Amino acid sequence: MLPETSILAYVADLDDPRIEKNRKHPLINIITIAILGVICGADTWVDIERYGNAKKEWLSTFLDLPNGIPSHDTFGRVFRWLDVEQVEAQFIAWTQHVCQLTEGAVVSLDGKKLRRSHDKAHERDGIWMVSAWASDNRLVLGQTKVNEKSNEITAMPMLLKVLDLSGCVVTVDALGTQTVIAQQIIDAKSDYILPVKDNQGTLAEDMALLFDGFEAENYVDVHFDTAKAVSEGHGRREIRQCWVVAEEDYRSYLRRANDWPHLTSLVKLLTIRQTGDRTEITTRYFISSWSASAQAFLHHIREHWQIENGLHWVLDMAFREDESRIRKDNAPQNMAILRHITLNLLKQEKSVKVGLAAKRKMAGWDNDYLLCVLCPSVKS
Repeated sequence: MLPETSILAYVADLDDPRIEKNRKHPLINIITIAILGVICGADTWVDIERYGNAKKEWLSTFLDLPNGIPSHDTFGRVFRWLDVEQVEAQFIAWTQHVCQLTEGAVVSLDGKKLRRSHDKAHERDGIWMVSAWASDNRLVLGQTKVNEKSNEITAMPMLLKVLDLSGCVVTVDALGTQTVIAQQIIDAKSDYILPVKDNQGTLAEDMALLFDGFEAENYVDVHFDTAKAVSEGHGRREIRQCWVVAEEDYRSYLRRANDWPHLTSLVKLLTIRQTGDRTEITTRYFISSWSASAQAFLHHIREHWQIENGLHWVLDMAFREDESRIRKDNAPQNMAILRHITLNLLKQEKSVKVGLAAKRKMAGWDNDYLLCVLCPSVKS
């Protein structure tokens, strides 16, 4: 008997999009087999059907399968029609149950294109998904689709509205440095760290002039904090130094300072990368509503890129997301959520120290380990 699990309890209440006469297989069976199949390495509807047939005897110990395993066409149709907003809402409710965010935790927002989700026959471009990533927990908190003919700027506020990020520090890339997004983050009772580039009028120029002035005077009589970090490995040495000023007089040098809600800290980050005889120097600036030390800013700014390494790269490498040709109706988004469910479950399972691709194989080979992934309270 399969113990009740949080994720299966949440998806059990989804509305069945099929008419009554076409419900040959119960919806909970289709969703359960799909989740188990993706955990075990299935990346397509055909893979999920094959998984179900290979594990039919075991699945029948906790699922009623009077009509056997659904076909891949059935899986495809159901996930094409499932209400994405419902699925996303249940996913977010589940993650908020399993992921306890601490005060000051980094939550990063960023978008990723499902590259082969484009549908040339219907003149549909590939879809973009914006995800929220909890850096400390290494879990996806939620996701939403970017509307066609729009961009991440419109999707981020939608995601912020449905997530409970109280006390967190939200980071975005330069595209998200917008006053409306800053306000949405403040409304969510969170703080923001926003990178400054040339997409915000005079802001980048004002920040550069301000810190250049500080440096010209060697920071004499300037109230500031600074921190440095050095890392080495694989023939590369990286030095990162951060300067933070938070006095109101300094903020007044910015011509648009009042446009940014709760603006508190101005940050400069200098990065020096040395690889062999090559040296690369990069200077970046950030604005923030957060009041913290330079050391804390150094850490949080670096953690933002975990969404690239811990989420986007893993989805491509372990789940082959960029190779997926699922593209009809709601299916690409719903499959993306299945991958996020799987990623979160595998990240929570810590009894073995291997990568996610290896964990998926282990779950496919060993039903006891699969239960350990699906139900943290079950030990293999």
